[in-house]
Amino acid sequence: MFRNYLRIAWRNLLKNKTFSFINITGLAIGMASCIMIMLFVTYERDFDGQHTKNIYRLCEVQKWEGMVAPQNVALSMYPMATALKREFPEVKNFTRVQTQSNVDINYGEKRLFLKTTLLVDSTFLQLFNFQLTAGDKHTALMKPGNVILSEETAKKMFGEEDPIGKVIVKNIGDTIVLNVTGVVKVPAASHMQFDALVTLNTRYNPRWEKNWGGNWLTTYLELTPKANIAGLTNKFPAFLKKYMAEEDRWKGYELFLQSLKDVHAGSTNITHDYINFQKFDKRYTYIFFIIGVMILIIACINFMNLSTARSSERAKEVGIRKSIGAHRSQLAWQFIGESVMLSFIALIFAVLIVMLTLPYVSDFSERALHFPLFTNPKVFGLVAGATLLLGILAGLYPAGYLSSFEPVKVLKGSIQQGRNKGNLRNALVVVQFTAAVFLIIATVFALKQLHFMQTKDRGFNGDQVLLLKLDNETNGKYEVMKQELLGSSLISSVSASQQRLGANIHQTSATFHGEGPARSLATSAVVVDKDFIRLYKIPLVAGTDFSKDVSNNAKEYIINESLAKELLKEEKKGATMESLVGKMFGYGGMDSSGRIIGVAKDFNFNTLHHKIETLMMFNQKDWGYSEMAIRISADKIKESMAVVEATWNKHVVGHPFDPYFLDQHFAKIYQSDKQVSTVVLILALLAIIISCLGLFGLASHAAERRLKEIGIRKVLGATVQNIVAMMSKDFVKLVIIANLIAWPIAWYAVYTWLNDFAYRISISWWVFGIAGIIAVAIALLTVSYQAIRAGYSNPVKSLKID
Repeated sequence: MFRNYLRIAWRNLLKNKTFSFINITGLAIGMASCIMIMLFVTYERDFDGQHTKNIYRLCEVQKWEGMVAPQNVALSMYPMATALKREFPEVKNFTRVQTQSNVDINYGEKRLFLKTTLLVDSTFLQLFNFQLTAGDKHTALMKPGNVILSEETAKKMFGEEDPIGKVIVKNIGDTIVLNVTGVVKVPAASHMQFDALVTLNTRYNPRWEKNWGGNWLTTYLELTPKANIAGLTNKFPAFLKKYMAEEDRWKGYELFLQSLKDVHAGSTNITHDYINFQKFDKRYTYIFFIIGVMILIIACINFMNLSTARSSERAKEVGIRKSIGAHRSQLAWQFIGESVMLSFIALIFAVLIVMLTLPYVSDFSERALHFPLFTNPKVFGLVAGATLLLGILAGLYPAGYLSSFEPVKVLKGSIQQGRNKGNLRNALVVVQFTAAVFLIIATVFALKQLHFMQTKDRGFNGDQVLLLKLDNETNGKYEVMKQELLGSSLISSVSASQQRLGANIHQTSATFHGEGPARSLATSAVVVDKDFIRLYKIPLVAGTDFSKDVSNNAKEYIINESLAKELLKEEKKGATMESLVGKMFGYGGMDSSGRIIGVAKDFNFNTLHHKIETLMMFNQKDWGYSEMAIRISADKIKESMAVVEATWNKHVVGHPFDPYFLDQHFAKIYQSDKQVSTVVLILALLAIIISCLGLFGLASHAAERRLKEIGIRKVLGATVQNIVAMMSKDFVKLVIIANLIAWPIAWYAVYTWLNDFAYRISISWWVFGIAGIIAVAIALLTVSYQAIRAGYSNPVKSLKID
């Protein structure tokens, strides 16, 4: 019997090629979308999954006077970890991590520059389950000067040689001799990505133990399995007060714990998060999952609609089977079996789609996505089980409806499909297009917001600004390179800074001497070259730029408007930004004898996700710079790059020429937003395609069912336009209803999403209107094709009596 059911199901698929194609195509696209999204979601959720300890990251809320808003930061103070372990039994262990970039190592004549090096406590491998492919994890980080290399670094440095025991020279502030004690495998799905691990006590300084207030590393705590996180967090204020009572410094801080599993995808509101590879917003994974399910539901709706719409064609089959003794349950299982078979056929095409598109999706998402369907039994079982369940669920309603026909009525040809069935199909069409219109609106606003962030005037000119990293060695060559570059007509200006724009500029304390008592407040601060303002063309609203004829302008400060407004709060009434110029101002407690020489117009030195904070800029070249900025000729980019490279190679020996445009930096920052916008766009197009396939099938069936009616109308004088209008109006009504439902839902979703941006577009009403027009136009085009075919059909053939 089962074989007979399969044979009948196969015959029905071949007999109704159009409807079979629509169902299989829609299901295949929906299933492929869901599989791809689940691969992405699984990859995201598996981040740091190899670590089994109960690990939390210690984070701070900094809320000092002068800050526009409190900031969550991933940094913490060196002595906190040991004090926490001593004070609280919930803390079993800890490790501290500091990141170093562009560090060079030497082995004989071979020299490598490591992108990321982590300085870690000896307990690092006790907390984290990183796998060592060489060396002993229990002793590899026990002594000062020990270093563990990543597999990639070890391969580059030593080739096929055994690296264990080799001695390398590394530059971390000073030249240090390091002993290779291990090789570690760094998983792609780890928020820590590094080229080497060096013991933190290699450069230990006893002053660190008393440095309460210096935030320069990341602390991870291993807590007991049953630790009460809320209860522990409630003890932190008293803890801070105990160790930072001096001058009530503790009031400027709060501490909170972040589970390791939330670090990668739950840190969008945390700044200074320097150890967080491919940082992502977990809310987007939920959005992708929901949209993927929506697309699959739309495909299932197609199957249900077309199956019930074609009920009259199978009515006699049901009547005959029932008249010879078939039970309703047997017929229902037959129709469910047909649905399941169609689902597995769609699965074959879905797998092909996934296999063909996965490399492109991996490249676009910058994630190593894999689909181990045939190599992982669990994945195979899950996909097969989900397909079986999908087939059953999609076929339940058609099976129940078709098996309910009464044999006496259907064999007499008096089958009535009923208004209720038509209403249900209409409701399902409305659901389809509600989802499609929602996605159209969401896509338009996502793209508009992305374009806004990429094109908004940031308050400075970053066009054609080339960046080069500097370190202790290359800093000594900066001034001579600057003067030589400025001698070229292709270079308009050169400057340098300790931090890059758009990279979470650090906060520090400052002292201001105004009309009243001296004020201590917090502000973002950056050490800059005296030509920084000129290079980035930042307008001044008061005062002057840094003095060019002064060799060291450490006592000259330029503040931004936000800091100026904060300082004016306690000045006498009528004080202006101009009146701040010349007032005594200093960096922290080190120097309060400096002067404010200028006020710069506010500019977005961080991303547009954050509001403009208070900022001071000052020149202290003795502290060194981390980056050189060079504005090159826009008309002769290649020639300008050649000049810069030649100058670099002339004065810097052994350091690779590795230029980077500031625009590239900001594009990278907004890469996550771009990826989300593109994914939503693709999913919206898929939803529209599948919805149109279903609408096409229903219109085709309606045209066939009303063929004689159309023939009669044509004989009585109806034009093709009349026929098209008659057949289209019902479907257009459904799409208009879908718009009315989708608009308020989309408005709320977009409004909520845009609230995450400090600078955002307004919600324009015309977007909703355009989305509605697009949906109606697509529906009209889809239905009109079948309507026009019916309108041009020969009425003689349709009215011919068989």
